[in-house]
Amino acid sequence: MTSLTNISAILGIAFPVLIIILIWSLVWKGIALWIAARKKSLVWFILLLVVNTLGILEILYIFLFSKINFEKPNKKKRQAI
Repeated sequence: MTSLTNISAILGIAFPVLIIILIWSLVWKGIALWIAARKKSLVWFILLLVVNTLGILEILYIFLFSKINFEKPNKKKRQAI
């Protein structure tokens, strides 16, 4: 009977923690997906959508990788006068 009580106590603590982690992850994932979609970065969008890292990858993308321009610079063409 005591093991059943211990499991009940653990679940009573674990459920609110799980909800907090879920909300934390959803907020960061939503922001990161929004930024990736606005930048039309399909690879990052798919990666962020599929991989679950409790917000770590999303935070790195928002504050580090989204600031980097991965596109090749366009060379200016000379115009004939």
